[in-house]
Amino acid sequence: MSIKIKDIIVHVIKSDLDVPFAFSQGWVTKRSATLVEIITNDGLTGWGEAFCQGLEPPEISGAVIETALKPLLIEQSPLNIEVLWYKMYNATRDFGRKGSVISGISAIDIALWDILGKYHNQPIHQLLGGAFRTNIKPYATGFYRIHGQGEAKRLAEEALLHYENNFDHMKVKLGFGIQDDIKCMEAIYDVIENKNVTLMIDTNHAYGRSEALILGKALKDYNLRWYEEPVVPEDIQGYKELKSKLDVPIAGGENEHTLYGFRSLFENRAIDIAQPDIGSCGGISGARHIINLAQSFGIEVNPHVWGSAIAQAASIQVIASIPNTHHSVFTRSPILEYDQSNHPFRIELLKTPLELDNGMVNVSTKPGLGIDINMATINKYKCN
Repeated sequence: MSIKIKDIIVHVIKSDLDVPFAFSQGWVTKRSATLVEIITNDGLTGWGEAFCQGLEPPEISGAVIETALKPLLIEQSPLNIEVLWYKMYNATRDFGRKGSVISGISAIDIALWDILGKYHNQPIHQLLGGAFRTNIKPYATGFYRIHGQGEAKRLAEEALLHYENNFDHMKVKLGFGIQDDIKCMEAIYDVIENKNVTLMIDTNHAYGRSEALILGKALKDYNLRWYEEPVVPEDIQGYKELKSKLDVPIAGGENEHTLYGFRSLFENRAIDIAQPDIGSCGGISGARHIINLAQSFGIEVNPHVWGSAIAQAASIQVIASIPNTHHSVFTRSPILEYDQSNHPFRIELLKTPLELDNGMVNVSTKPGLGIDINMATINKYKCN
C-alpha cells in the first residue's frame, strides 16, 4: 500500500499575556499559532506551522489551509514534496503569492518534510544534503517595550540578563523614535561594551529612508552585525539606498515570500543578509529555493524565527543545511534567532523542550523535525 495523505488538521491556539509588550508596529497582548497536523494512511504524522506575521490573526492562514489547500492534498503522496509545493502555489497564484496564503503553504510543507524524515528515519537536514554544522550559536531577540519610551535603564538590565544566560549575540528592538532609540542603545552598549557581545538592531520598518539613515549613522560605531528591516518591505529602492550609504550590513526578508519575492531583493542588490521565515517564505522547500538563489548572488541567509517550538525546530534543521556564503578558514556561519519574549508555545508545546548546551543549540539527529508534540498543550489553548 502506497503512503497517502489521509487528513490535515488545523490547530489554532492562543494564550493571553499577563504583561503585554510592544514592538514598533503595535502591542502584543496574546501569543498565537497556526499549527498543522498531517496524518497519513500508514500512521505517520507530520507537524508544521504557519507564521503569524506581526499581529496577524492566526485564523487567516488556518482558513487558507482548510478551504484552499487541504482539498488539493487529500489522497496525494506526502513524499512528493516539490510536486505538492508547486501544486499549491500554482493553484493559489492568482490570489496568493504573498502573505497568509504562502504561510499556509509553508505550514503544510514543513509537515510534509517531517513526514519524509520519519518515513526514511532521517533528520530533515540529512535529506536536505547534510549538516554544515552540528550546533548553532543562538542570539537573544528581545528588548521589547513594556511602557513605550524611556526604558533605557530596564533594557540595559535586560542585556546583562541575556549575557548571564550565555548569549553573546543580541538583537535590540528599536523603532520608538530616533532619540529614544539612541538613548536605549547607549545604555545597552555601556553595560556590555567590554563583554565581547555582538549587537544587531531591528526597527520593524518603523521609519522612512531619511530617519532610517539618521539612525544608522548615529549607531555607526557600535559594530552592529546587521540593521534589520530599516524601511517597509515594498521600498526595495530604500533598502538599496541605505545599503549604499551605511557601513552596517542591511538585513530583511521576514515579510517577503518565496524565491520570486526574494529574486527582486537579490537582483536589486537591496540587502546583505536575507531573512526568510520558514513559516511564511514557503516552508522548508521555499527556504531551500531562496538559499540556493542567495548563494548565486553571494548573499548571506540567516532565517527569521518568531514562531512556536515547531518553527524553531524547522529553522534549526534548515540552518544546519545552509552552506557558508563566503568560504574561508574562519568563515561566518548563520545564527539562530532565540526570541526571549513570553511565549508558552515553545516550552509547553514539546515533551522535551529545546535547551542551550554551553551557549549553543545542538542540531537534532532524530527523524524529521526531531520533536515530540505535547497534545495536552494544544488542547489547553486550542480555539477551533
